[in-house]
Amino acid sequence: MKMTEENNAVEPNVTEEDVRVLIKRKDDIEEQIKAYHDMLQTAGVGMDAPLVDVEGFPRADVDLYKVRTARHNISCLQNDHKAIMVDIEEALHNLHATARVKREKDETKMEVTEPTVSLPAPFALVDAVTQGSPAFQAGLRVGDEIIEFGSINTQNFRNLRDVASVVQHSEGKSIRVGVIRSGQEEHLNLTPKQWSGRGLLGCNLVPLHR
Repeated sequence: MKMTEENNAVEPNVTEEDVRVLIKRKDDIEEQIKAYHDMLQTAGVGMDAPLVDVEGFPRADVDLYKVRTARHNISCLQNDHKAIMVDIEEALHNLHATARVKREKDETKMEVTEPTVSLPAPFALVDAVTQGSPAFQAGLRVGDEIIEFGSINTQNFRNLRDVASVVQHSEGKSIRVGVIRSGQEEHLNLTPKQWSGRGLLGCNLVPLHR
């Protein structure tokens, strides 16, 4: 039997709903990991504490089966989390590429009747925003293309450490953030601050290599 590889050359179109489903799955995995970590913390063992006493006997003060099961599940879930993050990044890049092609087609149509407004080239893409975070409250959305982040712009951006430095030096201060959303330039005011989650923003950026 002869097998053909024609289908391999065609990438499926990624929709915003596909990305939302992947992000929901990522959030579910993170919730499960947190629940298992909380259980280990309650048991007072964490991921690395020995489960035998100084004489080499199994500890009697912890439920060894539950602890071993929790540690195993955390390891499996962390692998799942790495895989889903790769899927999300690929989906977002495909979504971004599809949107760019559509935008270029739309601009080509518009050139016949009116001049197009040139938008700055984005240097980063928002691939995750946690609900209730400073980024969420500022109005940042998954799929936003970053063209300005405080003093960082397309011309002087080198890597995400530049953005991290701006964030660290602007805790409690409003940062002007410029984004391209649905082909339109928008500006938001984002204030990095401590909140119930990790970091000062509650969002994740991936650099756009051009």
